[in-house]
Amino acid sequence: MSIDLNGRLALVTGASRGIGYFLSLELAKRGAHVIAVARTVGGLEELDDEIRALGGSATLVPLDLTDMAGIDRLGGSIHERWGKLDILVANAGILGTITPIGHVEAKTFERVMTVNVTGTWRLIRSVDPLLRQSDAGRAILLSSGVAHSARAFWAPYAASKAAVEVMARSWAEETRQMKLRINSVNPGATRTAMRAQAMPGEDPDTLPHPRDVAEKIVALADPAMDVTGQLFDVREDRFLSYRLPG
Repeated sequence: MSIDLNGRLALVTGASRGIGYFLSLELAKRGAHVIAVARTVGGLEELDDEIRALGGSATLVPLDLTDMAGIDRLGGSIHERWGKLDILVANAGILGTITPIGHVEAKTFERVMTVNVTGTWRLIRSVDPLLRQSDAGRAILLSSGVAHSARAFWAPYAASKAAVEVMARSWAEETRQMKLRINSVNPGATRTAMRAQAMPGEDPDTLPHPRDVAEKIVALADPAMDVTGQLFDVREDRFLSYRLPG
């Protein structure tokens, strides 16, 4: 895939493992400077080593997305150093527990919503002005198929991802006349730690590697990509249109 991201600045959350890790590598491979955000310092350092081995560069930001003031400071720091942001990948998220909705502990529900929804909104709020300064701003928000299936026992995670998709769609409508393009992504079942947590008896070798998933998602960062406000399904390798009102 011929995507030139030389000179572009990409922010990736949840970059220390899984899809975020390999998407960071794909962005760096195509020339982007990656601002890699995650809680796990060791994973960030490993990512930095791999990016350097590719001849790329990264800025590491150890940050928990429950730290709302930290998210605000991140946007301020990007503004002071670069004055803009070209690519946002809102990938970080947590699963919570797979259990009947009446059995979900309040603290578990609140943490899922804080990380997956409030943290994502705070991130959007922090970097929206920076993406508007780009000549081709691209925002990619990771979702899940359960946002649409209302799957039994998955209520907190499914609700959080449905909320993320609606935020993305609203944001896309607000910026439709600008050069900013905003889309959600359903990566499908992928060989990640979160998937293993949700499906402990599943053979991971039957699932796509996050590297392969990242190779498809990176197309949404292309300055030439002109779709906005839609859902990209990795398994089908295409955009799925939302039904518009009216």
